Amino acid sequence: MSASAVFILDVKGKPLISRNYKGDVPMTEIDHFMPLLMQREEEGVLAPLLSHGRVHFLWIKHSNLYLVATTLKNANASLVYSFLYKTVEVFCEYFKELEEESIRDNFVIVYELLDELMDFGFPQTTDSKILQEYITQQGNKLETGKSRVPPTVTNAVSWRSEGIKYKKNEVFIDVIESVNLLVNANGSVLLSEIVGTIKLKVFLSGMPELRLGLNDRVLFELTGRSKNKSVELEDVKFHQCVRLSRFDNDRTISFIPPDGDFELMSYRLSTQVKPLIWIESVIEKFSHSRVEIMVKAKGQFKKQSVANGVEISVPVPSDADSPRFKTSVGSAKYVPEKNVVIWSIKSFPGGKEYLMRAHFGLPSVETEEVEGRPPIGVKFEIPYFTVSGIQVRYMKIIEKSGYQALPWVRYITQSGDYQLRTS
Repeated sequence: MSASAVFILDVKGKPLISRNYKGDVPMTEIDHFMPLLMQREEEGVLAPLLSHGRVHFLWIKHSNLYLVATTLKNANASLVYSFLYKTVEVFCEYFKELEEESIRDNFVIVYELLDELMDFGFPQTTDSKILQEYITQQGNKLETGKSRVPPTVTNAVSWRSEGIKYKKNEVFIDVIESVNLLVNANGSVLLSEIVGTIKLKVFLSGMPELRLGLNDRVLFELTGRSKNKSVELEDVKFHQCVRLSRFDNDRTISFIPPDGDFELMSYRLSTQVKPLIWIESVIEKFSHSRVEIMVKAKGQFKKQSVANGVEISVPVPSDADSPRFKTSVGSAKYVPEKNVVIWSIKSFPGGKEYLMRAHFGLPSVETEEVEGRPPIGVKFEIPYFTVSGIQVRYMKIIEKSGYQALPWVRYITQSGDYQLRTS
């Protein structure tokens, strides 16, 4: 069971849009939502689910809007929240930015979309590409579109249209891993995890079935292979096109893909990650008038790999002035509004070590001790490399016409929340 009604409220709690799907919750119940939210906020016990009598409000905030779903039943909360976030995603596809003004300017389209997104409290067509085939932002097209609802809406495969044709059939696969890392001042890793996504760009004719093979540890155990070069994936989430029963049975990722760009799956690995770019910093104070910061950066990844677009954000005292920099590579600039020096290195090969020195005038060195120092942040991107060792072993493309298609695979490792404490 899902939602009885969905509301979109402005920042003051005034309903802009309301759509009652089942009629079992009085529409006036929404008047209790904002006072309840403000009361819970004042009490410091604000939660994503609020209750008033028998009515439950499940809500999210986006920009200056509240999206609220109501229900009387013991609804599947994760399904309701997934629907609310998917609604935001669809509206953003249509209006670029979802805010009060875009809702007011597009009342008709918003109601049309809400009618298609959910029926009698259950999510229906939530793929924006399919919705855009028959709900357009021109009023006259909107009316004519109703008489030619695409077969995808009633198909078992609601995310892909029939009759798609390409001269050249190709699939581009991007395996992107973000490294989240927190290192303390002693050099010990406090937190490390890898968050990965596999994104596809599909240019295939007809209604193909794809099968993707990874070096998945569970699969290797099932088939009796060596586990040496396998990866244990956690928190795996799939696009709706993936046949979950098949994956649960034999770990095969089998699916009929949407056309164009989409995220096939995401995963997480809670594993001890060696910092890919290691940072050391030393601060020297000279009397009470100036300070010198020396930063050493070392690439701790394979020598044949190169990190691109490296940015090292080094915090400096808030009352620093008169900056001077010296770098062995790249360039440094002072960003006073953020109290940081950003050291930019266009290309950083593995195994290399670079230095940056920054000199500042400092009228009151003592205040720096009181302020404390935020961590050093690092941004980077390493192509043709995954820190987890995940590999696409194969991509099989099966289509009744029997055409040949080329799969292309690209690996990227990038920084996520990557911080090193200096004190």
